[in-house]
Amino acid sequence: MRREHKMPFGATVLEGGGVRFRLWAPGVAEVSLERRTRGTGWTLHAMKSLGEHGWFGCDVAEAAAGDDYRFVLPDGLKVPDPASRHNPDDVHGPSRVVAPAAYEWHDDDWKGRPWREAVVYELHLGTFTPEGSFDAARKKLPELAALGVTAIELMPVADFPGQRGWGYDGVLQFAPEASYGKPEALKAFVDAAHGLGLMVLLDVVYNHFGPEGNYLHAYCPDFFNPAHQTPWGAAINFDGDHSRPVRDFFIHNALYWLEEFRFDGLRMDAVHAIRDDSELHIVREIAAAIRKGPGRERAVHVVLENEHNHVHLLTRDADGDPEAASAQWNDDLHHAAHVHATGEIDGYYLDYASEPRALVGRSLAGGFIYTGQPSVMRDGDPRGEPADSLPPTAFVSFLQNHDQVGNRAFGERIEALAPPHRLRALRGALLLSPHVPMLFMGEEWAATSPFLYFCDFGPELAQAVTDGRRKEFGRFAGFTSEQAQALIPDPNAESTFEASRLNWDERDQPGHRERLHEVRSLLAVRKRRVVPHLPAKPGSGRWQLAGDILFLQWEMVPSQPDGVCWLQIVINLGDTEQFGAAPTGRVFHSWGCRLAAGPSPRLPLLALSPGGGCAALLQLPAFDEDDDSISVFEAP
Repeated sequence: MRREHKMPFGATVLEGGGVRFRLWAPGVAEVSLERRTRGTGWTLHAMKSLGEHGWFGCDVAEAAAGDDYRFVLPDGLKVPDPASRHNPDDVHGPSRVVAPAAYEWHDDDWKGRPWREAVVYELHLGTFTPEGSFDAARKKLPELAALGVTAIELMPVADFPGQRGWGYDGVLQFAPEASYGKPEALKAFVDAAHGLGLMVLLDVVYNHFGPEGNYLHAYCPDFFNPAHQTPWGAAINFDGDHSRPVRDFFIHNALYWLEEFRFDGLRMDAVHAIRDDSELHIVREIAAAIRKGPGRERAVHVVLENEHNHVHLLTRDADGDPEAASAQWNDDLHHAAHVHATGEIDGYYLDYASEPRALVGRSLAGGFIYTGQPSVMRDGDPRGEPADSLPPTAFVSFLQNHDQVGNRAFGERIEALAPPHRLRALRGALLLSPHVPMLFMGEEWAATSPFLYFCDFGPELAQAVTDGRRKEFGRFAGFTSEQAQALIPDPNAESTFEASRLNWDERDQPGHRERLHEVRSLLAVRKRRVVPHLPAKPGSGRWQLAGDILFLQWEMVPSQPDGVCWLQIVINLGDTEQFGAAPTGRVFHSWGCRLAAGPSPRLPLLALSPGGGCAALLQLPAFDEDDDSISVFEAP
């Protein structure tokens, strides 16, 4: 199979030969095209005004895939194609014509996977392997599949300035980052993942462009709306005059990744920073286009990051299917768990400083913690919307991710900050809960490498970013002095990037090897016992904190049409052995748990060790009596 997403802009290889070039440039009176075939010099081609607001185009019969090209503005400025499919010489260099149909796919039978089966693994291409390439990451996919992961989430790959970066400063939305490899290598990565039964999600940034390499202001000011100001300047124009081509640009971008690269979904970065007062919000319009397009043929998912906890973007229809997004990153659970595990209350953790153990229970049971309550970090403004209508699978939950590690001054992972037993209890509850769990690369073996903030900007911007990064931490107690701030790694230094690479040799070392086995075992139990009963009933989550013991319960999909099913998880959040009433049900996972004498033989107690004691049970009308992996707590 050969696949191509048709677009009204950019460079399109024509079936009969030649290439069609299109550019929206309403800010200039004329545009020319420069083209070169490798080994030859540049040839100038006139572009015609197409009679519509700012559109220019030309068909070049002698052009072909592999040619380099760029647009020349009236003042002589030469700019890459904003819809470039490949920019081999970075974001300031020329674009290259790509024939997307040339790649032959091998995943003809792939129909995706239902969202309830998702176990997400977030990774950064540049630091995931020593080589930092699509090809090298592809070779690691069998290990992730064996771990029990079902969905790989790539941090943004849209071309960004320099050779190293997180990807959130991308400026060429259609061009895979050239330092990771050619577009064909990314397609081969997705193709191989599908062969292993893995979904692949792509993190996309539709709320801003990076500060370097964005030439749109020079010829297309209509791309931005000065009526909305953001930390990055004027907002992307989703709702002002002439916003239709802008909205189409991003709708096509979403469809491009899903159709031409066969991604199984998108994670939309910081949608709370998208400024759109239109009647139909751009997130909803993109989701609708996906449902009408690739979503008709296979399972495709949209995941949001949204500080505002907008439940209206996550609502389900009468059949339980998402009307817009499938899920949202659940920062609330992370923040509460982090405060409980580490005791830190700096920065945005301040909102979770009061009773963090109870907040862990509340978030695991119900998803969001902030559902309209005032936020201290937002000067008392309310945050969030009631989430009782959502199933737990609407929440992608985690103990760490790229933001929560990389936004720290020294990029420490949570294992360096919290006692192991607290993390073990939280990890057990998360991976066996009806939420969609997410791991950050290396978390499965307790990687010790930090994940620092790194970038590769030009000299002028580089110093400003370094200074700004260090001053940003001035509000934290440990970084009030310039001397302390100077110790923060320079984001632009190559050593900062190199320090963030995973050390795969750790996986076989004592302590790391045991963690890997623990995570693999938990995910195997999840697949066998939890996933068949998903999604849990919306609003059915219950929690109770008895001392340091957290009891959790959700109503699940029963095995029989008229039956009932309850999932229960019990964990010890304390630092000493705890005793509590033994719940009723069939135990399918336990660690650090035993039955102890209670007030009567009929009322035994459950003793949970301080080393991360955790038990998970199912209440079902019947179980396979020959299943020796099931035990029974004998409480009435």
